[in-house]
Amino acid sequence: MAAPRSCALWGNCGRGWSRLMRSCGLPGLRSSWPGSPLGARLLSQEKRASETHFGFETVSEEEKGGKVYQVFESVAKNYDVMNDMMSLGIHRIWKDLLLWKMHPFPGTQLLDVAGGTGLAWVLGDAEELPFDDDKFDVYTIAFGIRNVTHVDRALQEAHRVLKPGGRFLCLEFSQVNNPLVSRLYDLYSFQVIPVLGEVIAGDWKSYQYLVESIRRFPCQEEFKEMIEDAGFQKVTYESLTSGIVAIHSGFKL
Repeated sequence: MAAPRSCALWGNCGRGWSRLMRSCGLPGLRSSWPGSPLGARLLSQEKRASETHFGFETVSEEEKGGKVYQVFESVAKNYDVMNDMMSLGIHRIWKDLLLWKMHPFPGTQLLDVAGGTGLAWVLGDAEELPFDDDKFDVYTIAFGIRNVTHVDRALQEAHRVLKPGGRFLCLEFSQVNNPLVSRLYDLYSFQVIPVLGEVIAGDWKSYQYLVESIRRFPCQEEFKEMIEDAGFQKVTYESLTSGIVAIHSGFKL
């Protein structure tokens, strides 16, 4: 799991190492003929445009942020223990691989969204970062972006705050590419992980949300296209552990 949707913590590392369309609304037409088929269709489109998913549940965009925040408030005390239990400690290897790919050096300006252990902490919104343009050398986000309401906006913000030549790195759950592993993974995810959450953390619902949110996140190729649409170039990804997670990389050129 990772930090909340858009209310996320960022670590800004100086010398250290750091771990819609709104409804195309035509408001005049809608108010003129609210009972007409056109008005009904427009109202229906507006409703759909303002809805998003929270796991397998459909919620309003305004509601999702609070729900995700509550999840991470609930799991915070047992966060590291549960990550070790759920992944058998493998999540630490995944994160080490992300750091190895990043290879930061003294003086690197690093923005780590949805967590991190940097020298300076900022609480803000991943869709509206409180930083100037062209500020950072590297932007990282691990197990956080799937919790963001508008992933496309978060990616655009990542592109905005990176310097020309800066690198975007994202570690996130992805789509398993081995049919046998996929069946076992689904069984483990839905039948075991929520039980672990209940036994260890006293919280079934938060870990049910975890496994559901993973299934709603785009596959490797689809997410790669989203990163490219945000303006990044030389976008690549590497699947790890049969695709349970993937590391995506892109450059602002």
